[in-house]
Formats: sequence, structure tokens, C-alpha cells
Amino acid sequence: MSFWLLLIAIAVPAYLLGSVNGSIIASKFFYRKDIREYGSGNPGLTNFHRVFGKSGALLVILIDAAKTVVPVLLGGWLFGRCLDYDMVMFGRLAAGLFVLMGTCYPVFYGFKGGRGVLVEGTILIIVDWRLALIAWGLFIIITLLTRYVSLASILAAMSFPIAQAILGIGGWKELIAAALCAILIIARHHPNIRRLIKGEESKLNFQRKKSE
Repeated sequence: MSFWLLLIAIAVPAYLLGSVNGSIIASKFFYRKDIREYGSGNPGLTNFHRVFGKSGALLVILIDAAKTVVPVLLGGWLFGRCLDYDMVMFGRLAAGLFVLMGTCYPVFYGFKGGRGVLVEGTILIIVDWRLALIAWGLFIIITLLTRYVSLASILAAMSFPIAQAILGIGGWKELIAAALCAILIIARHHPNIRRLIKGEESKLNFQRKKSE
């Protein structure tokens, strides 16, 4: 199978799986509500936690992690088996990129999805533990220091291709895939970037009200 045919064969199911939204499913299953009608209207984990609290958040994480792990591992396996073992990392990143596209622009929900942060974090864990450690570490530190999840997400996404280039992990194909993932995450945060500049961005509240 040629490179491009294999890429298409991986891209389509990866995108469709990515279009499954854990926050929407959890909000309807647990609360009989649609997360898109509450808070910021963004169907992502941060808004889900802000609106509903910790209840149901585990289901969101499990769904978004599962829909990422399966196609990413499959993409790496197919590229390694059908083309070359050295293409395993690219296959994983390529599949991850399309899962991320489905998460951000889901065909099942009118192309209005989440920010894709949890998905990219899962991709990093599968691709290389060093990249995951840097990105997740940066995300946690920035979140704790500023309580701006959006800022932490943007900086963590930016660290992906930068750390990959500095550490020399993969080749130019892998670097392009990583850069596209980062650009997609940053682009989905453009409303947050505007609010951050204006000082209007909401901060994460670590103390939930008892009524929630």
C-alpha cells in the first residue's frame, strides 16, 4: 500500500473517532443536559468541570482517552508493518492529528468541538514519554501558578514541536505533524487568547461549592 493510501485509510476512521465528544456524552448521560448550553459553551473537559464539577469528569476522560489511544496505536502499527518500522512514530502522530481534528471540528456536532487538550496530552504519552513529561509538566505548573487552563494549554501545545526538535525525536515528517497539532490547539484557543489579552479570561476554581 502506498504512503498516501495508507494515510487516508488511517485518517478517515481517526477523524470519525475523534468526532465523538466525551463531554457531550457525559453531560447528557449524567445530567440530561447539553454542556454546549452552559458555561462558555465549549464542549471540553475544562468547561465540563466548571459547570458540573468532578462528577462525570472521569467518563469524559475515559472516552477522550480511548478514542485517541486506539487509532494512534493502530496508525503506528499499520505504518510500521506496511511501510517501514521507522514510520511507526509518524503513523502515530498522523493518526493523532486526525483524531485531534475530529475533536476540534467534529462532523457529528456541526464541526463545533472542544479544544483538544486532553487528546493531545494522550497522544504525547503514546508517542514519547519525554515529550509527554515536558508538556504535562508545563501544563500543571502554569495552571497551578496562574489558574489559567487556556494559557497552560497553549504553552504546553507550543512545547510539543519545540521539545521534539531540540531533543531530535523523529524526522521532518514527524516534526511537521507535531507542529500541525500545536497550531490546531492554539487556533482553537483564539477566543481564550483574546480574553487573556483583555484580562477577562476565567480562572480555574479549585474549590468547588458544596451545592455542586
